[in-house]
Amino acid sequence: MAGNSERRGATRKAGSKKGASGGTGGKGRAALQGRGPTPKATERPHHPAAKRVAAATRRATGPVAGSGRSGGAAPVRASRSASGGRGGKGSSATHEIVCGRNSVVEALRAGIPVTTVYYGTRIETDDRTREILDTAAGRGYPLLEVSKAELDRLTDGAIHQGVAIQVPPYVYADPDDLLDDASDHRTKPLIVALDGVTDPRNLGAVLRSAGAFGAHGVLVPERRSAGVTAAAWKVSSGAAARVPVARATNLVRTLQAYRQAGCFVVGLAGEGDVAINDLPFATDGLVLVIGSEGKGLSRLVRENCDALASIPIGSSVESLNAGVAAGIALYEVARIRTAAALES
Repeated sequence: MAGNSERRGATRKAGSKKGASGGTGGKGRAALQGRGPTPKATERPHHPAAKRVAAATRRATGPVAGSGRSGGAAPVRASRSASGGRGGKGSSATHEIVCGRNSVVEALRAGIPVTTVYYGTRIETDDRTREILDTAAGRGYPLLEVSKAELDRLTDGAIHQGVAIQVPPYVYADPDDLLDDASDHRTKPLIVALDGVTDPRNLGAVLRSAGAFGAHGVLVPERRSAGVTAAAWKVSSGAAARVPVARATNLVRTLQAYRQAGCFVVGLAGEGDVAINDLPFATDGLVLVIGSEGKGLSRLVRENCDALASIPIGSSVESLNAGVAAGIALYEVARIRTAAALES
């Protein structure tokens, strides 16, 4: 700007010790050259996005088991929702830790892809630990002997019983896959849908009951819902490896689609107009909807139910949690279906 040359300090005096600055002689020329456009995140090796792509590629080329109730496990990949599939107890951005002897045995039997098998030093051996070690050795899984303190750290303090495995995060099925599974087995669909259940331990209990009583899968919303984390794996005792879990972008729309496919939707509610032991539509294609222990079913979900069923309980107990309610309801459905099959 005009006049700035007269500003105090604007020019260096001739007698300054520093004198005039010299050039680099071309040494800094390379630093002045452009490096081109910034690579995409997936093309930078150390970027999380690139690591996720590499992990997905490895999983796609590795062993993947089937899904459904025929003994296979649902394939495993990175989940899409941070509320349940990732960041849970004992999990990382790219892997999940499953611990406990029953859970690990069931996961190995179901053919879940395993990255690493951890076992504690001086572990007390029994039939389950021998099966774990033999299976891991036979399939060539990496076996690492670690201290109890290291296992405690890996499992975030969960009860691990001296064994744990590292697996890729759970992959969720499509809601239509649950109907396809029932069609493949030539049975009437039986699906459990969870509305607002945010505790993964409740999801694990529901999975365990679903596996015990022949449900074709569990449906959960993508948002504000529990996902299949290490806690769910632990409580399910391996049922998460056999019972597919589907995620719905919109639970109400998915329930409407199930109704259009010929299923009846029955919600569990304390003020239901029928008792669970006289459950309507039990012998037809059925979707059981279970709400959270506190809020119950949401208004829109209630409006899309064909019936509301209640579980009689003592007046001193306000409500049952989702895991217990699912177990009771699924038992009643199995009982009614068995009786109908015997009569026919």
